[in-house]
Amino acid sequence: MTTDKSATSLDKTAAPADAPVGNPDAAEGAATVLDPRLLLREQGFAGYITEFKRKISGGDLGSIPVIVGLAIIAIVFQSMNSEFLSAKNISDIATSMVATGMMAVGIIFVLLLGEIDLSVGSVSGVSGALVAVLSVTQGMNEWLAILVAIVSGAVMGAIHGFFFARIGAPAFAVTLAGLLFWLGFMLQLLGDSGTINLDGDGVVGQLTTYYFTDVAAAYGLAAIAVIGYFAAAFLDTRRREAAGIPSRPIADIAVRTGVLAVFAFAAAYMFNQYRGLPLALVLFLIVLVGTDFLLRRTAYGRKIFALGGSVEASRRAGINVTAIRISVFSIAGTFAAIGGLFWASKIAAANQGSGTGDLLMNVIAAAVIGGTSLFGGRGRTWNALLGVMVIVSIQYGLSLEGIATPIQYMITGGVLLATVVIDSVTRKTQKTAGRA
Repeated sequence: MTTDKSATSLDKTAAPADAPVGNPDAAEGAATVLDPRLLLREQGFAGYITEFKRKISGGDLGSIPVIVGLAIIAIVFQSMNSEFLSAKNISDIATSMVATGMMAVGIIFVLLLGEIDLSVGSVSGVSGALVAVLSVTQGMNEWLAILVAIVSGAVMGAIHGFFFARIGAPAFAVTLAGLLFWLGFMLQLLGDSGTINLDGDGVVGQLTTYYFTDVAAAYGLAAIAVIGYFAAAFLDTRRREAAGIPSRPIADIAVRTGVLAVFAFAAAYMFNQYRGLPLALVLFLIVLVGTDFLLRRTAYGRKIFALGGSVEASRRAGINVTAIRISVFSIAGTFAAIGGLFWASKIAAANQGSGTGDLLMNVIAAAVIGGTSLFGGRGRTWNALLGVMVIVSIQYGLSLEGIATPIQYMITGGVLLATVVIDSVTRKTQKTAGRA
């Protein structure tokens, strides 16, 4: 029989069983902060129940609301129209959500600071206009035009960050000014015609139209995702065991991997029933994996979370607050530009409507609905995937029923309000439980 190292270390310093407790209430409270991995190791399935109850009582709902919401959306719209869960509709949803999702990834970085960026829609429009003008009108190599557009997005974001972090202007006001300025700049770029058509067979044109038709592509990506998740979780467990700290048991990792495998291979099967694996979705997943690693596994990511928790404490800890803030807004601009390329690909053109309408609302809503807190310090880039799936699924479901756009706006707004209310209630519950 093996002995848990962390438990052994606790036993060495524990007081005798009959020793008096100076503060029973404090002792009782201390018992509730056990690492959940230790509960799972010691109690097995019962540990899941205990940990679930602890999270609910502490207001830590995680992604539960949005996952439940997605299930309800699927059930309701499928009951209304059998085409909702068809291979074609699922593939169309997966492709259409990428543009908004890319932009939501950048917004999540800003929201983690507890700030907002209202300029991402206009920045995305400038990106599409730059590619169209440079590659179509000026004859520049398309790859170089794409690079210029993305770098321009990063620069625009950095300018917003400079006025916010260095000058001290409110982010809301700075990015609102950016929304207006870059919108005017986009219109100036497009000129009198207002529309520049893109080559559907070009690099940008194929971002949303190219599919990997070989069935091995979808199944291969599903296998890579499952194996990659298991390997990462297994290695993390081994590192924790070597350090003598609580870790998830192999059985727990196996169950999680099994659930992921079911969803991954089911999605691969559906894609192969239509046109194959969309290139846009592959690129989006690569971005999600990379940005999630950046936020959760690097010192830079930890500094962003620290700033979202407390600016003053971060400054006293030696974090360069100004540099982090500027870089975060630059990241938001970068992903806004990338999202703009996908929007241009979707309509095969850059026009005066690019980056306008309900785009900004949907980008922010996707981040918040997915689980990123508006108050800063809590969220993951994977929230962009969950949130945009909710928004685009609602849009497609209502479109299948021929429901007018105003009703779509009203329903999306109601979902966003419900999410913000849940976030606010959750924060209050966590404060009451002493966890925030």
